[in-house]
Amino acid sequence: MQGKRILICGVANDHSIAWSIAQRLHAEGAELAFSYPNESIEKRVRPLAESIGCSLVFSCDVTRDEDVDAMFAQLSTRWDSLDGLLHSIAFAQREELKGRFVDTSRLGFQTALDISAYSLIALARRAEPLLAVNGGAILTLTYFGAEKVLPNYNVMGVAKAALEASVRYLAADLGPRGVRVNALSAGPMRTLSSAGISGFKTMLHHHAERAPLRRNTTGDDVAGTALYLLSDLSAGVTGEVVHVDGGYNILGM
Repeated sequence: MQGKRILICGVANDHSIAWSIAQRLHAEGAELAFSYPNESIEKRVRPLAESIGCSLVFSCDVTRDEDVDAMFAQLSTRWDSLDGLLHSIAFAQREELKGRFVDTSRLGFQTALDISAYSLIALARRAEPLLAVNGGAILTLTYFGAEKVLPNYNVMGVAKAALEASVRYLAADLGPRGVRVNALSAGPMRTLSSAGISGFKTMLHHHAERAPLRRNTTGDDVAGTALYLLSDLSAGVTGEVVHVDGGYNILGM
């Protein structure tokens, strides 16, 4: 990744999957930029960026088109090309992640789909001119709840399903310009986002007991696969959902 420029959107703290990926990319020589959605997240992200010598840290609320435009306008003054975009952004209101999916509110549905799925499209559209200079890669993070029903994942499962479908459509749109788009489906991991899912500890134990590798997914597991998908090693791969879950997704029972 020496000389590669990667924009990372979605680091929340030092336990974030996106941060594990960022550390691996940095170790392999990539030059990084980060975004944050609000001041409370900025207080966590900026020190992390500084710890690896990164000074490019941008404010970007992905629900505001003007924020996305402003971030790429600022980024373009520093970088004339982009080799990769990591999208690790997802949100659903806490009350929507328990009980029955049928009780999902209209606002809860709109919020989850906007932040968790549409944000990828918004970022990809602005990133396309920079990515197309050398032929770059977009990577987003998804979860098995997009494919199968999981307790209390509810509207986030639907949002992730929309995200995975968006990956395929974006891959078809951007492929002629040499831009690849893929998703990485990680097993359950302890993060700020997962803390909001009711019964998450039970999910972790269940996964470790039943996944073929008989363990939970680690940050290193995910970071290694992300490195592959954001590097030239995966030059012929696009539109895919790559599972990094110890094989859990292959099981029928």
